[in-house]
Amino acid sequence: MTTVDAVVVGAGPIGIEVHAALRAAGASVRHIEAGAIGHTMTWWAPKTTFFSSPERISVCGIPLAVPGQAKATGDDYVEYLVGVVRQLGLPIETFRRVTDIRKADRGFDVAIARSSEGVGGQASINDRQAAEPVETIATTNVILCSGNMHGPRMVEIPGEGLPHVSHYLADPLRYVARKVLIVGGKNSAVEAAIRLHRAGASVTVAHRQPDFDDARVKPWLLPELRWLIDKGRIRYEPSAVPVSIDADRSTFERDGTAFEIGADDVLLLTGYVQDQSLFDRLGLERLGDEHRPRFDRETMQTSVPGVYVAGTACGGSQRRARVFIENSHVHADRICRAITGKGVPWALDPEFSKLGSADEER
Repeated sequence: MTTVDAVVVGAGPIGIEVHAALRAAGASVRHIEAGAIGHTMTWWAPKTTFFSSPERISVCGIPLAVPGQAKATGDDYVEYLVGVVRQLGLPIETFRRVTDIRKADRGFDVAIARSSEGVGGQASINDRQAAEPVETIATTNVILCSGNMHGPRMVEIPGEGLPHVSHYLADPLRYVARKVLIVGGKNSAVEAAIRLHRAGASVTVAHRQPDFDDARVKPWLLPELRWLIDKGRIRYEPSAVPVSIDADRSTFERDGTAFEIGADDVLLLTGYVQDQSLFDRLGLERLGDEHRPRFDRETMQTSVPGVYVAGTACGGSQRRARVFIENSHVHADRICRAITGKGVPWALDPEFSKLGSADEER
């Protein structure tokens, strides 16, 4: 059985920073990722653009250069993360899933199995393999950098599982000349509506609320969508509560009155929830209706000594994003200091560290 100082779970941007910091400080690390490096970005629709500017999502002090000084797409970012990993020589074990973590006298035993798909995304829903553990790692510390966009936030209405219904936006070109109904009213739904309209789809947006929340939609998206709605180029149904989905139409209610919307495709873009199975196995204490893990703000250590949480994993199933890449870089520094007594070997931008997040609660 291999014994190491730390096992890092999840190879997104913050997981990579935690690994790089611990390794630079002299700690022995095993880094496990159920899918590919940057898995979350791999299931985004092609050319989906980050809301954050490149300097806010760059990692390990290595600049993210995008042609034309534009914002990065998901594809750009995955390539960048892979380049960082190769440049730093970080041995990340991809397509290996942590199936169990148990407390042991010396710390923790972490069971690892082969994996054919990462956690999160449409392919993950269809991945039902029952892999047997192939190895157990003994470690003093476990750092959970596993993200929080693992499964769709279900609407829980009849017809949600029909073949033409999805919780994920595919390549916009798939929807050309089709009637697409989008259910939702935050960033993902708004961006999808604009992109699908541009691709040539006939788009309807149905939203539970009477209007979009300016504070929950990026400011450069909402004016464009409002203009398209005002000009009749995108149909908007406010205060529309979904009731059921059938083969060619969906039923909604507004003020007690039922009405139908016809569509070839239905996109339920209502957010995502976190897979908390490893939290459950470890018995981590959680907070609020988002089930955020309790942790110490100075160290990122959870209610279980030796278990740390970093990145969006510390936000639970966020209904309103407060924890994201740009305000999580400091997590790697806190964890590295707690375990090794040394901080990250690159400069931290104090402005990003001050951005509001859910880590104000202990």
